[in-house]
Amino acid sequence: MNSRLAGIISIAALLALSGCASMSADECAMSDWHTIGYEDGAMGYTADQLGNRRKACAKHGVAPDFEAYKAGRSEGLRQYCQPSRGFNVGASGARYNGVCPGDMEPDFVDAYNSGHKLYNLRSSVNSANYQINARKAELEKTEDRIRQVEADLISSETSAQDRVLLLVDLKDLAERTGELDAEIVELVEERAVHELQLAQYEAMIADANY
Repeated sequence: MNSRLAGIISIAALLALSGCASMSADECAMSDWHTIGYEDGAMGYTADQLGNRRKACAKHGVAPDFEAYKAGRSEGLRQYCQPSRGFNVGASGARYNGVCPGDMEPDFVDAYNSGHKLYNLRSSVNSANYQINARKAELEKTEDRIRQVEADLISSETSAQDRVLLLVDLKDLAERTGELDAEIVELVEERAVHELQLAQYEAMIADANY
């Protein structure tokens, strides 16, 4: 392993341990700012990241090497701004901060939008599943409550006045079960539509080789 590669690995390890912009006195003093810039660029960080690092190192009386950082970040951004990365960023639901150079941004943004559409389609399916499960859970609780009310109605310990109130509860609970059944059917149909759209889109983008 050559000394430069070892230095890059060491800096990357320090950054992973120290967080995005929190740096100790030793890290500030010993840092290879070109490598730090490269790492920040490769992560898609905005130029504001240097400002955060400058503030962190100012506490230790150390100033970053701006030119070295800028050169490193430019190199890192060219790694970050690949279409495959754009697709993955979009598919994860993450935000694109407009950091790519002009010659790479159109392809990156196209891929990002493709990934983000996939994210939205998956989110629609997941949302439908969540709502279906929530309605089913409520339905189960409502049915349990109905059984309890029915048991109370036939209990010899229940007064005539309480039976009137229980009958009102039973009517409301029965209406709610009907509403929940209808909502579940509608949500299942919506999920089927979303699943079909998702499958069609996944098949369409398969040829893009992202």
